[in-house]
Amino acid sequence: MATDTNRYLSDDALELREVVRRFVEREMPRSAAAEWDRTSEFPRPVFDKLAELGVMGLAIPEEYGGAGRDIHATLMVIEELSKRSMAVAIPYIMASCYAGMTVVECADEEQKKRWLPQIAAGRMRFAYGWTEPDVGADLASVTTTVRRDGAELVVNGAKRFCTGAGISDYIYTLANSDPAGARYKNLSLVLVPSDAPGVTITAVETMGVKGSKTTDVSFDDVRVPVDNLMGGEETWNKGWSLITGAGLDIEKLEVAAMSLGLGSAAYDDALEYAQQREQCGVPILRHQSVAHTLADMRVQLYASRLVLDDAAELAHRNERCGVETSMAKLFVTEACKSVVLDAQTVAGAYGYVRDFDIERYVRDVLLMPIIGGSSAIQRNNIHNWSRRK
Repeated sequence: MATDTNRYLSDDALELREVVRRFVEREMPRSAAAEWDRTSEFPRPVFDKLAELGVMGLAIPEEYGGAGRDIHATLMVIEELSKRSMAVAIPYIMASCYAGMTVVECADEEQKKRWLPQIAAGRMRFAYGWTEPDVGADLASVTTTVRRDGAELVVNGAKRFCTGAGISDYIYTLANSDPAGARYKNLSLVLVPSDAPGVTITAVETMGVKGSKTTDVSFDDVRVPVDNLMGGEETWNKGWSLITGAGLDIEKLEVAAMSLGLGSAAYDDALEYAQQREQCGVPILRHQSVAHTLADMRVQLYASRLVLDDAAELAHRNERCGVETSMAKLFVTEACKSVVLDAQTVAGAYGYVRDFDIERYVRDVLLMPIIGGSSAIQRNNIHNWSRRK
């Protein structure tokens, strides 16, 4: 494989990688992945079997039922699943990262004891309810509101591009908790059950990343217990600090890992095709233009591996790494988009046909520079944050 050079993986993580790869080949064959994409199906039985491997708890401390915090191992699983199907990779992120890492970083002790064992067992997934119809990256401007009413919180508003809300247990909702308050000091985060009365989830048809489904979500006087305020009572109006911590850095790395998985799969498929496909009596791999394209693809993947792993090591050590994770997200997603499109070129017309996985990789990879903070946002971050150093 083109990206087996991760020098930060522990011996245990390397063994786990082989376990995950065998799982993918056994439980996620190419034909099944193509069908999940065609029908936009979340294969819950496969997800449940994946949970039995213990991978949902790779970011959760052992005292809460997890395997201990290992950012490299978590990203490795994301990458391996992404090579085959986003219908499993994204729900994995919804469990291990959106739920697991978020609760570890942001919840109070009672909430950790209540939720983390369920997350580690694969029985809980979060969707992020942050973006709104008129609010993209400017999250401080959200208009969804939350107010207190005795022992309950009441949520009203709408969210857009809420990936996986329909298969989530909770929608991790960013809301304005003090409309008259100062910007950045008037936000709170609430866990809203996806099946709560007043929650309406509407699927949004997209060209790729099927299975988990992108959705719009509306909240109409949705009532949840005060206990569902992330971080407990003391975090009321302090939600901004909860979404700008280490979790945001790791979210960028999650998207980069998905991209690297897609790029690696596309390279491997393109190489195999070039070895088998003949033109003018010889494999097209012997044509210099094809060989050079494949060489450039491998260089891009190698560089992406180095950038991603170094940024992940900083995150693993809990060091400040906002600039580095933005650079990794920007470079890896753009580089792997180029790799996948080059793979389509190598495959020629077959790369445009639904029967070939490369066509799916193309549809999936085009989203990667957009989600988790667009490439333009990452460039802003890199420039502005670097100036402050």
